[in-house]
Amino acid sequence: MIDVYAAAGTFADIHKLAKDAAAVVKAVEQVPDIPMFRKNTAAFVHEMPEGAISNVDGDENYVRVQVLTNAGALDRDKQIALVGQLTDLVAAAANDPELKTRTWVLLTEATLGGWGLWGHAQTNEELVGAARAEIARIRG
Repeated sequence: MIDVYAAAGTFADIHKLAKDAAAVVKAVEQVPDIPMFRKNTAAFVHEMPEGAISNVDGDENYVRVQVLTNAGALDRDKQIALVGQLTDLVAAAANDPELKTRTWVLLTEATLGGWGLWGHAQTNEELVGAARAEIARIRG
């Protein structure tokens, strides 16, 4: 799950940003291209009203991206790649190269069993089992 928070009007096409952010996370995680992951890797763009974002000096032109993954989904190389790619994506979507210096990307892992999907608190083993079952079903 990806949440992007920015001042309203920062991005011209928030749907494209949401779709592209989901695609970046899916690609960096290197999960199989199956419906389970295509349908459950999603981004939410939250447009904040004027005055809802501020640093100590009162500047409001910041973006926060928070990515929640299941435990262990991102090794160090994937963390570095994901932060860089999402930062670049946000700056491009805003048509503001300088936004790279004002974009925060937070990576958070759900606790074991804390990844809710299909009405069930999934463990990593259950997620892997579900993915393998879907791959087997698709291959038929």
